[in-house]
Amino acid sequence: MAKIKMKKKSTSTDMTAMCDVAFLLLTFFILTATAKVPEALPVDMPSSVAQTKLPDTDLAIITIGKGADGKSKVFFDIKGREIRKRTLEGMGAKLGVTFSEDDKTKFALMDDFGVPLANLKQIIGMKAADRTKANQPGIPMDSLDNQLKDWLLVSRRAAIDIDNKELQIAIKGDAKEEYPQIRKIMDILQDQKINSFNLVTGTRGKDF
Repeated sequence: MAKIKMKKKSTSTDMTAMCDVAFLLLTFFILTATAKVPEALPVDMPSSVAQTKLPDTDLAIITIGKGADGKSKVFFDIKGREIRKRTLEGMGAKLGVTFSEDDKTKFALMDDFGVPLANLKQIIGMKAADRTKANQPGIPMDSLDNQLKDWLLVSRRAAIDIDNKELQIAIKGDAKEEYPQIRKIMDILQDQKINSFNLVTGTRGKDF
């Protein structure tokens, strides 16, 4: 009896469609991803399970940590371009430093900074990459020259004038920072009757 030969079918799979999907996904993630901006004062934040997101505007962030020289430094940042411009105008008027319209526009696009107001023009004139590498000494906050107090006060007034909102405050501190330095910042907040503020932390998984 003759044997019936079974026709062999090809085992190959057309991967063209899968490759198209993979490239589409790759293109999507590349276009929507946000590059991490280098920090002028990198800090190792303490961990926390809290996941409250800070607002993108009407927010002032005080960053405290140790620079490359091992000394504690304080940097300041304001979220909201119009508030930043109005704050720079107010600080210039308060401390007698003149800023051009170009200075104000560039300052509105900057991130945190850590120099006395008299040296801020030099930082504003730098490129973003050079600004993060610059050796910024930190914002003065001693009894004779407490510019951090002035930045807070003027920025809070700017937020009320522009958005009729109270400026939220956040402290971003290094986990190894000494308590007396943090205490100085909290005393400045207390002097301005700021009793509610956020602490910026890193994320940590919950313990079960």
